[in-house]
Amino acid sequence: MIIQNRINRITGGAAALSLALVLSSVPALADAGFKRWVADFRGVAASSGINGATFDRAFRGVDAPDPEVLEKARFQPEFKAPVWDYFDNRVHEQSVSVGRQMAKKWKPWLDKIEARFGVDRHILLAIWSMESNYGEILKNDKVMRNVVRSLATLGYADKRRAKFANTQLIAALKILQRGDIDESHLTGSWAGAMGHTQFIPTSYIAYAVDFDGNGKRDIWNSIPDALATAANLLAKNGWQTGKTWGFEVALPAKGKLPGGKMAISNWQEIGVTRANGKAFPRPGESAELKAPDGRSGPAFLMTKNFFVLKAYNNADKYALAVGLLADEIAGYGGLVNDWSRPFTKLSFDEKLELQKRLLAQGFYDGKVDGKIGEGSRTAIMAFQSRAGMQADGHPSKEVLTSLRSR
Repeated sequence: MIIQNRINRITGGAAALSLALVLSSVPALADAGFKRWVADFRGVAASSGINGATFDRAFRGVDAPDPEVLEKARFQPEFKAPVWDYFDNRVHEQSVSVGRQMAKKWKPWLDKIEARFGVDRHILLAIWSMESNYGEILKNDKVMRNVVRSLATLGYADKRRAKFANTQLIAALKILQRGDIDESHLTGSWAGAMGHTQFIPTSYIAYAVDFDGNGKRDIWNSIPDALATAANLLAKNGWQTGKTWGFEVALPAKGKLPGGKMAISNWQEIGVTRANGKAFPRPGESAELKAPDGRSGPAFLMTKNFFVLKAYNNADKYALAVGLLADEIAGYGGLVNDWSRPFTKLSFDEKLELQKRLLAQGFYDGKVDGKIGEGSRTAIMAFQSRAGMQADGHPSKEVLTSLRSR
């Protein structure tokens, strides 16, 4: 979800909920109001260089706001994911295995993309995994929506996101007017993130690349275009070719650790070493220490490329997940010091089995995908309560063992 922090900073809330209730109760009035908004927006679009023909094509059949977009806009999950939960759902055996398959399949194009932009191919593969599960999410009609309708819905009905939505809608209309994609294929998430690498329209305009040379910057259907577009964003934001994003480190047992950036050699002087025992390749390189799971969990010295990754999504966990997944796809191995979980971890295949057994026993009605989200946690808690276990919702070996015995 390209530069998703821009969206996350603009929170929904009671206003969106109230309007959603109004829309559901008086759809005819809502549709009339929406049509007036669209008619007014024609002038805004014209002042931004959008011609009438493009506008009409874009809004053909867009007669009412999308209630599911408003539902997603207002929904704020109560569950606050612990750090291990975030990484377990993104860096796992399947995401690594598929990443390696894609590295082989797209090697000729990845060779060319690396040569042109200087961005490590494994980083691009990890971003592809994080953003769209290597394109699988684009096949899900329940997730992918008409970008024009989604953004128009937010512009019309969600006051807190209206400015963002209107800006993105103008950008989406410019994409249509240029001819990179037609209106029937301009699809994206509820907030307008598009294609294999999930670019919002303004970021698409800034960074999209026609890498396969067919005259269209098509991040929806062309893997070379999508990966090159991600590489272009990173390159233009200062990616350092041939350097890593950071290093897992071991911390000294005692003593207060400084914040901020300093040379790796200075970190070494206070007892910070590489977790795998190897030497740092560039001791003079500047780095910042981050320990997202506290001092007892994995710690990292983050170098320049980590902060470049945050130009894609301004969240430490996102950038770290990309880096860790990229390293595993490349064959460098996983963490030396694992996350601190209050249970015994399941493999990805075991998580699939867990969901299947919860489904078969009537506790779960969601997708069997190995990803433990709110629905899976609720099902686990229901089973734990029935089985007399502590209802913590953790996807543990203990829960799976209990399910197998029934």
